[in-house]
Amino acid sequence: MAQLKFFGGVHPEDGKEISSRQPVRTVFPRGDCVYPLKQHMGNPSVPVVKRGDYVLTGQLIAAADGDFSANLHSSVSGTVRGIEKRRLADGSSGDCIVIQNDRRFGEILYPASRRLDELAPETIVESVKQAGIVGMGGAGMPTHIKLSPARPNRIDYYIANCVECEPYLTSDYRRMLENPAKVINGLRIGLKIFRRARGILAVDEKNDDIYRLFRDLTREDARIFVKKVEHKFPQGAERQLIYAVTGRTLNAEMLPEEVGCVTDNVDTLVAINQAVMVHEPLLTRLVTVTGDCIDKPGNYRVRIGMSYRELIERAGGFIREPELILDGGTMTGKRMDDLDVPVTKLTSAIVALSQDRVSGRPQTACTRCARCVLSCPNHLVPLQLYKDAESGNDNAFIRHNGFECSGCECCSYICPSRIPLADSIIRTRDRLLKDADKAGAYSRRLSRRQ
Repeated sequence: MAQLKFFGGVHPEDGKEISSRQPVRTVFPRGDCVYPLKQHMGNPSVPVVKRGDYVLTGQLIAAADGDFSANLHSSVSGTVRGIEKRRLADGSSGDCIVIQNDRRFGEILYPASRRLDELAPETIVESVKQAGIVGMGGAGMPTHIKLSPARPNRIDYYIANCVECEPYLTSDYRRMLENPAKVINGLRIGLKIFRRARGILAVDEKNDDIYRLFRDLTREDARIFVKKVEHKFPQGAERQLIYAVTGRTLNAEMLPEEVGCVTDNVDTLVAINQAVMVHEPLLTRLVTVTGDCIDKPGNYRVRIGMSYRELIERAGGFIREPELILDGGTMTGKRMDDLDVPVTKLTSAIVALSQDRVSGRPQTACTRCARCVLSCPNHLVPLQLYKDAESGNDNAFIRHNGFECSGCECCSYICPSRIPLADSIIRTRDRLLKDADKAGAYSRRLSRRQ
């Protein structure tokens, strides 16, 4: 067993064996591509193209609006059909640039590739910013912000989150197996900025093949260390990972840089490498398409803007009618009712299951078993927060530290009475975070999600 662990957590069925053995397959969109202007924390990007414009792959189509916004680039060549409201994977709608794909994938001309030893920290940060890279672990923070802490000389650890604890997701695993040098070089690029920091490749203890691979590739690098962490959910969550690797604690009011840490996930590190070394903007990401209803489950290198429906078709379609389709994994993923939505920078997985094991199961009275308390990685009492939320007692919710909920949903998963603890807690937390007077110092984290 790994010694690097945290309090709480659960061990859900991981389902990773369905897709982990298949090599990454690259697919190109055949239909129109749709680009939501908000694929990050902060303000929506501002279009710099108009209806009728012809664009090339890699061309800027929307510019960042403020520090916590991000540039957006076309992943195909074709003609701009317009800017219109479109449905998104989370069920909401948003302004999107729609491009009629000509299937030629003509590209802009990129400058010559660069050498890492010639790059200054300022050049690295600017390259990442121009490329429109955001955290692809789900949060969507523009990566140039993470790479620009107020005091970079006080960063002790730059942590590569190689854990991928969310059930059914295996895109990071395949990325590490197939492109380990790009992951490691992304980490080395960050270490050029944080000159006194150690680089940590934090790997799930079950992925011994990745551990050995990374260890062999970094054996001669005195600044990079490979660490095994315990196989448990949510080991890859920022607060839990930092504690497991460094022993340092932070609460939801704090930013990792305040405890001398910066974290990035696997796909983000690869995107950093591509942006800095070969000037490539963020155009693609790996998406796990899996579940017992998918004909060809696996991991797909997908152009941003491609529709979920087309991606599923390229994975062979459904071999049986799914009862549940999730955007993401089975712990934190969200139910989907519409597949005509675009892949974004934040898309991680599509999971199609023949059986919905949660909906429809009867809720019973709390048995006072305290499993929700023992599973909460943030030392909360979920049942109490649930009661506060259901009764509308905002003051009690705040007093019982509801803002500290990280939304991992361990409490709902472990509850034998099937009480929807997490849904009510997360909904109330998010509502209160929008009220700066009530949220206080916690609101600064939400300010990045405007």
